[in-house]
Amino acid sequence: RFVTVVLPLARRGILTAAVLSFAHTLGEFGMILMIGGNIPGQTQVASIAIYDHVEAMDYASAHALSLLLVALAFILLMSVYGLNRRFKVVGVA
Repeated sequence: RFVTVVLPLARRGILTAAVLSFAHTLGEFGMILMIGGNIPGQTQVASIAIYDHVEAMDYASAHALSLLLVALAFILLMSVYGLNRRFKVVGVA
């Protein structure tokens, strides 16, 4: 019953939760810095790279990376919105 009833009905919610979690972690800063560290070239993620550019007063690079993260998050959210509209369940309250 779980595979044939529950999963098909929960598909939209599971997809939305996965993408929103991913979009949230795009900008995560503190936990990544605490757990993964900041080894340049090995463990540096975009949010830490933006922080490093701001600390070095290289605002142009920081703005470019920030714009890239915003565009990626926007594309992800719009794709989920489109997929949810496409797979809309009719007749379920």
